[in-house]
Amino acid sequence: MSGDVRTVVSARFPRVARSARTWAGQWNRLGEQTAFYVQALVSIREAVVKYKAETLRVVSEMSLGVGALALLGGEVVILLVLTGSAAATTGIFGYVQASSLGVGAITGFFSAYANVRLQLPLVVANGLAATIGAGATAQLGAMRISEEIDALEVMGIKSISYLVSTRIMAGLVVIIPLYSLGLIMSFLSPQIITTVVYGQASGTYEHYFRTFLRPNDVFWSFVEVIIMAGVVMLTHCYYGYTASGGPVGVGEAVGRSMRLSLVSVNVVVLLAEMALYGVNPNFNFTV
Repeated sequence: MSGDVRTVVSARFPRVARSARTWAGQWNRLGEQTAFYVQALVSIREAVVKYKAETLRVVSEMSLGVGALALLGGEVVILLVLTGSAAATTGIFGYVQASSLGVGAITGFFSAYANVRLQLPLVVANGLAATIGAGATAQLGAMRISEEIDALEVMGIKSISYLVSTRIMAGLVVIIPLYSLGLIMSFLSPQIITTVVYGQASGTYEHYFRTFLRPNDVFWSFVEVIIMAGVVMLTHCYYGYTASGGPVGVGEAVGRSMRLSLVSVNVVVLLAEMALYGVNPNFNFTV
């Protein structure tokens, strides 16, 4: 009887029926994603205990790269270039805008305030999604369509623990030293631009930089980027693990995972900034 009702509704209201099927499919997919994320996080302990060698291999691959990429330093060099370029842009913009108001001496404020609180976590998270995350999606997707994941299951290896949880753990481990290097680069780059290119006195720059650099901001930026790294790795591993449709399907999975992870990291930053600085920004501007 219910089947006849659905048939009649689909025939009389095809758009409504199509929209309902789409929403139902999306709702089911959300449930599947949530179950996958929970299982992957719960399996991290098993991955660390049983698959130590694989975890170390993935950590090395994520940080230094493999093949020709290893000659360039892998993710380390990529993030250094990204963070250095973004921070240099902040230094240039800050000096030009401050100088136009007659307060060019406070350029160090932009490096200590804007970089740490907002720009650097976003740049690092986006770089992580575009390199490590997209690579994880492509790797797992290729293994899925070539039935390697099914072969692991047949051999009695828990594929989520071995393939997904190890990558999530590796991403959380790798992001800490990578972010530390990016933080150093984001401090040096605008200082070099301001003092060498624009000729501002080093003492003046460092005075305002140290005045507005708060250790609490640095700590919370680390917390933000670790959370975003977990979100990125979960998202990309899910789309890679569930890829289908041959090489074309893997490409689509990479694109969808990139879209979702980029939106997710921006949402995480928004919520974190509102939670940390929305009520009390801890900001007193004096010259």
